[in-house]
Amino acid sequence: MTRQIKLGVSMRGLGYHASAWRLDGVPPDGDTSYEFYQHITKTAERALFDLVFLADYVALKAHNVPAGYFGRTTGMVGLEPVTLLSALAPNTRNIGLAATVSTTFQSPYHIARTFASLDHISHGRAAWNMVTSFQDEEAQNFGDDEILEKASRYERAAEAVEVVSGLWDSWDDDAFVMDRNSGVYFDPARMHKLNHKGKYFSSAGPLNVPRTPQGRPIIMQAGASERGRRFAAQFGEVLFTLPQSLRQMQDFYADMKRRAAAAGRDPDDCKILPGISVVVGETEQIARERLAYAEELLDDDVAIEWAAASTGTDLKAFPPDATLESVLGGSHEGSVSYLERLQAIQQDAGRPLTVLEAARHFCVHGFPVVVGSPEQVADELQGMFESGAADGFVFHWQVIPGSVEDFARMVVPVLQERGLFRTEYPGATLRDTLRG
Repeated sequence: MTRQIKLGVSMRGLGYHASAWRLDGVPPDGDTSYEFYQHITKTAERALFDLVFLADYVALKAHNVPAGYFGRTTGMVGLEPVTLLSALAPNTRNIGLAATVSTTFQSPYHIARTFASLDHISHGRAAWNMVTSFQDEEAQNFGDDEILEKASRYERAAEAVEVVSGLWDSWDDDAFVMDRNSGVYFDPARMHKLNHKGKYFSSAGPLNVPRTPQGRPIIMQAGASERGRRFAAQFGEVLFTLPQSLRQMQDFYADMKRRAAAAGRDPDDCKILPGISVVVGETEQIARERLAYAEELLDDDVAIEWAAASTGTDLKAFPPDATLESVLGGSHEGSVSYLERLQAIQQDAGRPLTVLEAARHFCVHGFPVVVGSPEQVADELQGMFESGAADGFVFHWQVIPGSVEDFARMVVPVLQERGLFRTEYPGATLRDTLRG
C-alpha cells in the first residue's frame, strides 16, 4: 500500500495565537463551548483527518506579570478534555479522539479506566496524550509547592505507563462469554490481576472495564530531551515534536525510528507527526495578509507572558529591551522543544534580539509556519513527508475554527489528487486509521 500522510488537529483554546479571541471569525467563548469543539471535530472528520486532540494543563497558568497582562488572553481556561471527547464521540464515527492526562497528578488506575471507557464509548478511537507536566502552578493545585524535578517525573511516568498498560490487559478478548444458558457472565480464567508494587505506585487490578475495541487505546507522547526520546521509543505510538528546520525533522525522524526498532518495535507503528502551523489563502498574497493581520493584533505584554510560560524561561524578569541571549544562558525546567524554538528564533535572526522581539515572533511562529496558496502548502507538506522528515503532521493553527475549514476546503483536495492522502477511512478504529 502506498504510504500516505497522517493528519491531526490540536484543539487547544481558540488556537495558538495569544490574542486569537480578538480576530474576526473567532467566537470569544469557544474555549468552553461544546458546539465550538463539535464544529472543529466534524470539520476535521469530513476532511478525513486521523485525529483531534486536546492539550491540557491543570492550572490557570497566568500571573499579572508584566503588569496589566492578566485578563487579556485566552487559552487559560477550558473544558476537561476526556469529558469533552466523551461527549463528542457519539456525534462522530471515524476520527480519533486524543486527550492529555498527566502522570504526575493522576493515578494509573484512574488513567487506565478513563481511557478504556473513552475507547468503548467511541468504539475504538481513544488516544492518551501522555505528559509529565512541568509547571509549579499545576503542582500547587495538588498539594505541592513545586513540580517534581524532570528525572523523577519521567521515572514516575515510565512506571505509570507500565501500570496503565498492565491494567488494560486485565481481560482477554473473549473473557466475557455472557452465556445465558450456563449462567456464566465472564470466565475468571481469562481475567488477570496485575499486583503491581513499585517505587511510585501500587495497583492490584484487575481493571473494572473489559478489554477495549482497540485492545489498548493509542499512546501519544512528545519529548525532545534524551530521556523523552527513550521514553517515546518504548511507549509512543504517535510522537509529535516541535521542529526548527527540515534537517532537524529528518534527524529526529531517523533517530526515533531507529530507537523504536532497538526497543523491539516495528518502526512503522511509531508515527512521527511534527507540530506545524499553516496559513493558507486562495493566493499566496491572501495568505500573507492573513498572517500579517494576526501579527498586528498581538499585545506586547501578552507575547512576553505567553512565551515565558511556554518555554519555562525568565522572560518576565527581564526588561523588554534586554537581549534574549541574557535570558537563554540559564537552566530551565520547561519544555525542551519550546526552548529550542526560542533559541532557533535568535539564530535565524542573525542579530541580537530583544526579549520583546523574540517573544512576539515566538507567539506567531512558535511552530514552523507554512504560508501560501493551496498548491504551495501541499508542496511544502509533500516535501517534508517524502524527504524522511515526517509520517504526517499535527496542526497547531494560530486561529480556529477558520484555519481548519480553510485547510479542509483548499489543501486536502490537492493532497488527495496527488495520492498523498486518503479518500476514505480504512477501518473502524484509530489504530486501523493510523496503520492504513
